[in-house]
Amino acid sequence: MITVSTDGSCLRNPGGAIGWAWANHDGSHASGAVAAGTNQIAELMAVLEAITSHPGDEPLCIQADSQYAIKCASEWVHGWRRKGWRTAGGSPVQNLALVQAIDRAITERPGPVSFVWVRGHQGDRFNERADELAGIAARAMRDGSHVPSGPVGVPVEAGSVVDTLF
Repeated sequence: MITVSTDGSCLRNPGGAIGWAWANHDGSHASGAVAAGTNQIAELMAVLEAITSHPGDEPLCIQADSQYAIKCASEWVHGWRRKGWRTAGGSPVQNLALVQAIDRAITERPGPVSFVWVRGHQGDRFNERADELAGIAARAMRDGSHVPSGPVGVPVEAGSVVDTLF
């Protein structure tokens, strides 16, 4: 099983620079940033990038401290899809493009994807690493410096899954 921790960072919610990151428990990682967004967008971007960066048959377990991202990807999505991408109250699903991209990524991935919630900022070294990487990426975006991105420093190409959503 591949185990990956994800996290997102938003420097000013909403509207500040956001960063996302995943940290594979084998040591590999990736991160990236967008100029403006919300903490929820950052968390969803981290989950999406973790899934698309780990294709194949091997089971993938995503550990995240965002119950919102986990529930979007594993629980609420089923009802939203049945209701034409509307909530139980009939309003449009927030962050729809990201939720649908995550749904597609899970559906298209041959191996199963599962989620585990971990309490943030409680010493889990992989959660802490993902948090650190997401924060670095968000601050770099805000400051106009080089944003580290892609698996272990390999840049995310224009046209990547996340790039096409923004």
